[in-house]
Amino acid sequence: MTDRILIIDFGSQVTQLIARRVRESGVYSEIHPFNKVSSKSIKDFKPNGVILSGGPASVTEMDTPRAPDELFNMGLPVLGICYGQQTMIERLGGKVETNEKKEFGHSTVAITGDCKLLDATWRKGSQQQVWMSHGDRVTSLPSGFHVVGKSDAAPYAIVADDDRKFYGVQFHPEVVHTPYGAELIRTFTHAIAGCSGNWTMSAFKDQAISKLRKEVGKSKVICGLSGGVDSSVVAVLLHEAIGDQLTCVFVDTGLMRLGEPEQVVELFRDHYKIPLIHNNASEHFLEKLGGITDPEQKRKIIGNAFIKIFEEEAKILGGADFLAQGTLYPDVIESVSFDGGPSVTIKSHHNVGGLPEVMNVKLLEPLRELFKDEVRELGRELGLPEHFVGRHPFPGPGLAIRIPGEITPEKLNTLREVDAIYLEEIRGAGLYNEIWQAFAILLPVQTVGVMGDRRTYDYVCALRAVTSTDGMTADFFPFDMEFLGRTANRIINEVRGINRVVYDITSKPPGTIEWE
Repeated sequence: MTDRILIIDFGSQVTQLIARRVRESGVYSEIHPFNKVSSKSIKDFKPNGVILSGGPASVTEMDTPRAPDELFNMGLPVLGICYGQQTMIERLGGKVETNEKKEFGHSTVAITGDCKLLDATWRKGSQQQVWMSHGDRVTSLPSGFHVVGKSDAAPYAIVADDDRKFYGVQFHPEVVHTPYGAELIRTFTHAIAGCSGNWTMSAFKDQAISKLRKEVGKSKVICGLSGGVDSSVVAVLLHEAIGDQLTCVFVDTGLMRLGEPEQVVELFRDHYKIPLIHNNASEHFLEKLGGITDPEQKRKIIGNAFIKIFEEEAKILGGADFLAQGTLYPDVIESVSFDGGPSVTIKSHHNVGGLPEVMNVKLLEPLRELFKDEVRELGRELGLPEHFVGRHPFPGPGLAIRIPGEITPEKLNTLREVDAIYLEEIRGAGLYNEIWQAFAILLPVQTVGVMGDRRTYDYVCALRAVTSTDGMTADFFPFDMEFLGRTANRIINEVRGINRVVYDITSKPPGTIEWE
């Protein structure tokens, strides 16, 4: 049985980072929303330990989320982070109060005591930089706890009960702004919760193949192959598990980048010898998307069209019981709001929120437990070429969400040419691997220009490039002006219909990486 850590989510914007840090230490973790956690679900999950996330609520108010009482009687190590610390302390008999002096951003914690959580990192008497985000604070401790660290606004910034293996920190160790925060989490998972750190991608691959063989049996599977990293890894994993029971269906939506359809066919049909149906449905998709400007409608139309084509291809094949797709863990983690109500949807994923409610095939999603970088690692384990595995993320709806407004064949061709030049320049400058994602957007805006002494009235394109570790937060890539000038000059001179280029310097948040 693989060691595992349960993360109970109280609505923090950075809960996913806790899971990432745990997995980086070689321990499998899952995020479960607070309002779906019970004594039975905890027992069924069989965790080695539990981490309580931060959140926007206040335990000083009625009807805000609380850690389940039964959790503290199960003999499990517990680490409470920010709101997680506060709900643990309140549940066990301590006090939490709203503080006039709030802490947001960098802060310093004075280490005033010793505990097992700090054994591998911080020593008594030292001063440590951390990242805070709180308005409430613990003001008295339950029996069994002692204070280990304090800050100006948090007299109980780190607390510990070594006997019961309960620990609480007011700061966020999961963010990069807390040096040694990842080490603190690792100390909890390994030294305190007793995890061995044996969750590797090689082990995951073997387990996934075994699980797929058992689940699929002798049934037929069709895999929706988009040409991106996720669906490509699914296809190779499935082929290794079930061989010719798999048929890949590559639907050319007409929304891919320059030359991508040909590359997909060559890699999978010619190189991997995986049975592949190439369905050129570009006219069908463009007809369905005609006149549609709302991005959520675009995603749902694309998702519905995908499934219908898959079902048609399954009938032609003589029936298939399963449809495989490259859904990832961030796509399926259920976000929670502090009052337990529905949270705001920023954007749906075409392979999650865009699927029809009634389907004639069962879904097979072997990557739904993995983050993006873990999928790349799995691809390397499976022998996919590095130039393919290391590609920047590409959205399932393709260029449809990089053309705000109505989509036309002419706009798509223009955007393909712009995007190809942009990526060529990035690779030529040796910057591709330094960037998380780079792409172009064709704006629904025309501006006046002058080219060859003649007036032009053409489109504006925006260039976007971001750095990130996981796609949850991102910052714009700081190209030098010479690079931007050279790239803009090439685009304007080589792509008909573009007379202005702008560069997007918005971070995430407040923006998203994609524009739609």
